[in-house]
Formats: sequence, C-alpha cells, structure tokens
Amino acid sequence: MTDFINSDAARAANLPFSLAVRAGGVLYLSGAIGNIAGKMELVPGGIEAESRQMMVNIAAVLQQAGSGFAHVVKCVVYLADMAEGAPSIKFTSLTSRPGDTPPEPPLAPIS
Repeated sequence: MTDFINSDAARAANLPFSLAVRAGGVLYLSGAIGNIAGKMELVPGGIEAESRQMMVNIAAVLQQAGSGFAHVVKCVVYLADMAEGAPSIKFTSLTSRPGDTPPEPPLAPIS
C-alpha cells in the first residue's frame, strides 16, 4: 500500500508533489527547503535561517506521518554553494537523540 502525505499548508501552496510517501512501511520525504510554511518564499536571514526552517519543515512532515527524527536513517544536503555548507551541517544535532552521535550528512553540490 502506498500512502501520500501532504499538509494543509502544502495543499494551500498548491505544490505539484507530495511532501512524503509511505511505501512498504518506509517513509520517503520529498526535498525540503527553508520556506515559510504554506508559501514558496524563503525565510529571511540567509543559509542559517533557511537551514533551521528546513529542519522545522521536515519535523512537521515527520510528525504528520506519525514519525520523528529518531527514525531517520539517511539525509543528504544539496547545496548550490558548497562554501555555505558549514552552517547547515550544525543543524544535524536537531535530528539526534541525547547520547547519539549522528552521522554527518553528505553534502552534494548542485548547479
């Protein structure tokens, strides 16, 4: 069974894709950006603010799907400017449980 997951904010933004898909007991999330919920507008403040908002957005999708960061097994960060990678990486601590040492997500350049 395949379950497509969307939020009211995503429906309001009329996104042409689902925020997540559950298939065979595995949850797959679509790519996320640091946009204001329900709008296709990035939060002000640059890469750090965008990274923080991206994590908030991912947490909301996980919660809506009945999950959370404790169940995330892989994350890839795509960056247009690799020099901006360091600020976004420090937010990986938001995904870990106390006492865990999360793996550093791979950074992948895009152009």
